[in-house]
Amino acid sequence: MVLAGLALLAEHTLAATTQRWFERDAALRADLVASVARPALLAHWAPRESGALRDLLETIARDERITAVAACDADGSMLARTDLFPEAVSCSGLAPHLRQQSGTPAQYTEVVELPEGPLHLSAVPVGDGTRTLGFLVLVHDLSLAERRGDAARKFVLVAFFILAVAGAMLGVVARRMSWRSWTFELRRLARGEGHRPEFRPLVRDVQELVDRLRSESEQRTEHGSWTAERLRQTLAFHLRGEKVVVLSNREPYIHERAPDGRVAVLHPASGLVTALEPVMRACSGTWVAHGSGAADRETADAKGRIAVPPGKNDFTLRRVWLTRDEERGYYYGFSNEGLWPLCHIADARPSFRKEDWDAYVAVNERFANAVCDEADAEDPIVLVQDYHFALAPRMIRERLPRATVLTFWHVPWPNSERFSICPWGPELLEGLLGSSILGFHTQLHCNNFCDAVDRLIEARIDRERHAVVFGGRSTLIRPYPISIEWPDQTALSSSPPAECRAQVLRELDLPAGTLLGVGVDRLDYTKGIEERLLAVERLLERHPQFRGRFTFVQLAAPSRTVIERYRRLNQTVEELAARINGRFGAAGYRPVVLLRAHHERPEVFRYLRAADVCYVSSLHDGMNLVAKEFVAARDDERGVLVLSHFTGAARELTEALIVNPYDLDQASAALATGLTMPVEEQRDRLRSMRALVAEFNVYRWAGRMLEDAARLRDRERLAGRLSELRTGRSA
Repeated sequence: MVLAGLALLAEHTLAATTQRWFERDAALRADLVASVARPALLAHWAPRESGALRDLLETIARDERITAVAACDADGSMLARTDLFPEAVSCSGLAPHLRQQSGTPAQYTEVVELPEGPLHLSAVPVGDGTRTLGFLVLVHDLSLAERRGDAARKFVLVAFFILAVAGAMLGVVARRMSWRSWTFELRRLARGEGHRPEFRPLVRDVQELVDRLRSESEQRTEHGSWTAERLRQTLAFHLRGEKVVVLSNREPYIHERAPDGRVAVLHPASGLVTALEPVMRACSGTWVAHGSGAADRETADAKGRIAVPPGKNDFTLRRVWLTRDEERGYYYGFSNEGLWPLCHIADARPSFRKEDWDAYVAVNERFANAVCDEADAEDPIVLVQDYHFALAPRMIRERLPRATVLTFWHVPWPNSERFSICPWGPELLEGLLGSSILGFHTQLHCNNFCDAVDRLIEARIDRERHAVVFGGRSTLIRPYPISIEWPDQTALSSSPPAECRAQVLRELDLPAGTLLGVGVDRLDYTKGIEERLLAVERLLERHPQFRGRFTFVQLAAPSRTVIERYRRLNQTVEELAARINGRFGAAGYRPVVLLRAHHERPEVFRYLRAADVCYVSSLHDGMNLVAKEFVAARDDERGVLVLSHFTGAARELTEALIVNPYDLDQASAALATGLTMPVEEQRDRLRSMRALVAEFNVYRWAGRMLEDAARLRDRERLAGRLSELRTGRSA
């Protein structure tokens, strides 16, 4: 494109320059001819000599560059002319141009456009030295100039083409030589022969990736896909029967007092619990968590321990008790009014208060102590979960220096500029760097964490190993995309999808042909529930054919209602549902059904198996396991997933209909597409997503983390023994 533009510019410039040169040359030639022929012209310059004058003009016109010649007297009368002199040119028309105020005529030139083409006229005064007798008019054909210009333009275009081809060939040759040099050096480094250090980080990354893929391929061939049994075998091999200690705020089983006085066991609506609970069933150990249920104390022993799941006793739950003030400051205050909005890009401003921070520090220390009490070795493997315990890894490290602490951050990690809003950002980073391995859902979150470390504290970032060196210890930073159990036990124990659909329609008093949309969330402003209902409203506005036929059911578990922002959300969602029902509802028809209550997993799966469309509209989410639960629930390979591209799941479940939840037109169009999608396309999309979730399930997630932790611990044990040997020899 650049060369073409330059060629056109050069062509235009050359044409204009050639034209000017030819006109100047014609004027000079006319003046020269008039000077040479002046004696002969003066000898015959009279009307009676017109015959001889004409012969003289014919002689002058024999020059191939001169087309015609005419002689005009001073008053503008024609004395003589050659045969080809154009009729449209008259002596009387040219005479005024030669009259000057000074009385001394000068040469006059003009280009005239005639039907036969452009002509160049030169009118040169003829005099005897005392007076001007008239003027000689010479006509030049400009077609010659055009022919020369065309030839010059062709030459320029050919020259530019040759230069372009030569430049491209030189670029290809240079690039090829550079590529050969680069690949040659890369091969030498891969063989251990290279000496150029700038290639080594790349080679190391490639080798690590190849080793990991080879290892997983060999394990898959030998052991099959990741399952609970394979996880047990892997942990038995790597951990030699040792138990894992898990730390999280949310407990996997809550004991509540029912209205009739009996104790009921609830399963919390938590993606973290959904992911970790099957892992703990597979590998045993102890789960340390906050005992929040009204009947939790009376069901646990004196140290807060209870075997779970009820009736199976696969692992131990250790409950830690908090006062109302501690819960208000640590959980509702610093964790959920500070860190939660800080890490999520949504319409809530983080609030940081000194008293909340003090409570957060104190509670982290209490839970860290509980973890250390539950450890059955000097170097246990501890899994610290989520933003509630950013300080706990360092506290555990101080009590158990040889522990392998694996921390997983379940929410997004913000960019360094946003994270620096937190007044205690450096303390949080230092607490997390007590971990042996720090995991996030995506590589982007890993990068954001390293950028925050680089900006806020004195630490060395090892880009080659993807690690941070702080206080003499290294913390590996790794992406571990979380997933769900496969096969999902709840899905396996559920009724067939057709039966689930009939039950749901019957409970909601909906006709058999109803098109059903479903959303499942805690009532949290990051989940985009308001935007979801607005998209349903826009669907009914733009597609009247769905009115009376489509109903959207939102399962909404109340959450954190102590916080004002969550109370406002509850009210807003209720008002929005009422407004949509008022606009489009009719007798016996509600377009939106809002079920604000806690729903156990079997009930959630019943709705997922009944849905025509499941809409996950999170405004910002680390992963979002509801999307994967919908995929797991649909063993009939029916239904459509509409998924926000602000979720981590959107990077994996690419066969879903990916939308921007803020774009209501796009989201409503996706809902319409999902409701009218052919069965064959639904099957193709779900089959692909189910294969991915089956392969990359929660056992693989946990297995990779625990294998990495076990290998790291083995290296540290070996390094410790070598250090002891060196110390003994020196002594």
